[in-house]
Amino acid sequence: MRYIIIGAGAIGGTIGARLFESGHEVLLIARGAHGTALRTGGLRFSTPEGVRTLPVPTAEGSGSVELRHGDVLVLAVKTQHSEALLAEWAALPVAGGGTAGELLPLVCAQNGVENERLALRRFRHVYGMCVWMPATHLEPGRVSAAGAPLSGILHLGCYPSGRDETVEQISADLEKSVFAAPVTDDVMRWKYGKLLGNVGNALEAVAGPIDGELRLALYERAQAECEAVLQAAGIPYVGTREQREARGSRVELVPLEGQERTGSSSTQSLVRGTGSIEADHLNGEVVLLGRLHGVPTPVNEALQRWANEFARTGRPAGSLPEAELAALLGG
Repeated sequence: MRYIIIGAGAIGGTIGARLFESGHEVLLIARGAHGTALRTGGLRFSTPEGVRTLPVPTAEGSGSVELRHGDVLVLAVKTQHSEALLAEWAALPVAGGGTAGELLPLVCAQNGVENERLALRRFRHVYGMCVWMPATHLEPGRVSAAGAPLSGILHLGCYPSGRDETVEQISADLEKSVFAAPVTDDVMRWKYGKLLGNVGNALEAVAGPIDGELRLALYERAQAECEAVLQAAGIPYVGTREQREARGSRVELVPLEGQERTGSSSTQSLVRGTGSIEADHLNGEVVLLGRLHGVPTPVNEALQRWANEFARTGRPAGSLPEAELAALLGG
């Protein structure tokens, strides 16, 4: 298998780097300054084992890639970028006949629960991946993964459910690459479970670390709204206790010399000034389900609105006044 990582940021870069280090064929897809840095100087990869520069092959986009049977596409971008990339890659020809959408497996290594639905409109063979991985990408050409003894836990499965030989092989490759990659018949149950934690991404991004009585109370309310809408919709999800038991002590956060972990993927988007943020598909998913099933979601609505405002206007991450948080909690 050749792994084509579409979006070589924190998650995609770490998955690609670990697969490359364990001897698998990898192609990173990255644009802009990050792509230029990867193509000219390699991937500077930092982990608890140290810092090294990996000569992972890198392309700017689909136009310079010749697809072949045996390729696995790993989509590792934020959800707001998925639709355009899925349309672009699905139509590409595969050597010997057919298109990527018809023939190649596509793995959604992404937060949220919308990507798999988007992918299945264009790809016949879609796989979900629930990603637990403390990884950071803030500088062009540089990615860090601070987990130990494993870099991450990646639950895998066919979408919408089940398993097959392809996902078993992907799991085996990841298991040899410093990951736990359990195959599950109900991968979306894990991804909905992770949504419970991801509703805090926007809170951290706009208000800073989730500590202290005020932020913790808002985080708990956002999670309670998420649980309420999932129950109203009849959607099964992995609870926090089962998630903790699955992680155990296999992925512990280790400080990396000379590097400071900035926070969640949403916080990293604000710090890098990307101009967009994934809140519409995290907090916004809760809001959507709440509106469909008549469940109020005021905290998630506010977090979604604030996160989008920060991304649009360039307000510094973590700068929301506590008075506004207190007003939301009081309301």
